[in-house]
Amino acid sequence: MAYDVHAVRAAIPGLLPDSARFDAPGGTQTPRPVVDAIAATLLGPLANRGPHSPGERAAEAVVGAARAALADFVAGDPRGVVFGRSATQLTYDLARTLSRTWTAGDEVVVTRLDHDANIRPWTQAAEAVGATVRMADFDPDSGELTADQLAAVLSPRTRLVAVTAASNLIGTRPDIPKIAELVHGAGALLHLDAVHYAAHTAVDLAALGADTLVCSPYKFLGPHLGVLAARPEFLETLRPQKLLPSSDRVPERFELGTLPYELLAGAAAAVDFLAALDPAATGSRRERLEASFAALAGHERSLRDRLEAGLAALPSVTVRSRAARRTSTLLVTVAGQSAADLSRRLAERGVYVPAGSFYALEASRHLGLGDEGGLRIGPAPYTSTEEVDLLLETLGDLIRQRGR
Repeated sequence: MAYDVHAVRAAIPGLLPDSARFDAPGGTQTPRPVVDAIAATLLGPLANRGPHSPGERAAEAVVGAARAALADFVAGDPRGVVFGRSATQLTYDLARTLSRTWTAGDEVVVTRLDHDANIRPWTQAAEAVGATVRMADFDPDSGELTADQLAAVLSPRTRLVAVTAASNLIGTRPDIPKIAELVHGAGALLHLDAVHYAAHTAVDLAALGADTLVCSPYKFLGPHLGVLAARPEFLETLRPQKLLPSSDRVPERFELGTLPYELLAGAAAAVDFLAALDPAATGSRRERLEASFAALAGHERSLRDRLEAGLAALPSVTVRSRAARRTSTLLVTVAGQSAADLSRRLAERGVYVPAGSFYALEASRHLGLGDEGGLRIGPAPYTSTEEVDLLLETLGDLIRQRGR
C-alpha cells in the first residue's frame, strides 16, 4: 500500500503547523481516538473492578479489553500482560522478584548498548545479593551488538541476560532470536527492553525468544504507562512481594494498587489505531497489526534514506547510527557545535530535535560522546517528508551560520 501519512497526521491534534517533530523516541503525540477512549472511560460510570455496579463492570471490561489488545500487540496471551506505571518500574519490580532466587556466585549479564532502565535495576539487584554483573560491549564504530559479544560473557553461572531489542540512542537492532538461543542454551533467562523496538516493529514474544519483555504505550501513540509481557506459565513461577489481601492470580499478583483504567482504555485504542495504519489490511487484529507495521516500516525506511542523504550533504555532520539492522532513529553530532545548543536553536525555528544521552548513558560514553550525547532524530508514524526537508534545511542553515 501507499502509506498515507497525511491521514495519520489528520488524526493527531498535537501536531502544529509550520513545525517538525523528531522527538518521538521520547514519547509520541496522541491520536484523537486515544484521547476519546480516555475521556469516555472517565466520563462513564467507573469504580473498582467487580461484578455488581455499572462502574465495577465498566472497569472489568476496560482491563479485559486492554489485556487482549496488548496481548495482540506482542503476539502473546492476555494472562501474561502486566500493567505498571512505566517500563522502568516494571523492570525494577521484576529484578527484585527474580533476584530473590540468586545467590553469591550467580551472574547477570547486561549490555553497554542499553537504556539505563535495563542496566541499573539488574546491577543493583545483583549487588544486593552478592551476584556478579558482567557487561557486554558493542562495537562503537559499527554500532553492532552481536550474539558473539553476548556469548563472550555467558557462563554456566549466568542466571539472566538483559538486552535491548532496539537501542533508543542509535537504533541498533541486535539479532535477538540468535541471542535468545545462546542465552537459553546457557540455562539463563532473557529479558528484553522492547520500548524503542515496539514503536517501529511488530513485537512477537515467542519469535524473539524472550522470557519477559517490557514496552511503553506512550512510545507508540498511547498514554503514559508500562507493559510487561511473558508467558503466563512463567509468571506463575514468580512470587512478587504484594499486599496480603490483593489477588494472587496471574497477572494481577504483579500489579500494585488500582490500575489506571482510563490509561488502559487509551492503550487499547492506540493498538487499534496502529492496526488501522494499513486500511486495506484484513483478518484478526494481530494480522492487521503485522500488515500495518510492514507499511510503517516502508514509510520509515524512505524517511531514513531521505534523512541520511541530506545529512551526508551537510558539512561537519557525523551520523552515529550505523548498524546494518536498525530503526529509523538517527543520532547525529556536528563538529565544533554543542548538541544541546543546536537543539535549542532548532526549537526556536519550530524544529524539535532533542539532545542528550537519553538515559543510554553507557552507550553514549562508549561512543565517545560522554554524558552530552548528540542530536537524536526520531521519526514517528506521523512524520512526513516535508518535515524531513524542513529539518535538513534548518540544520544546514544553523551549521553554515556558525561556520561563518
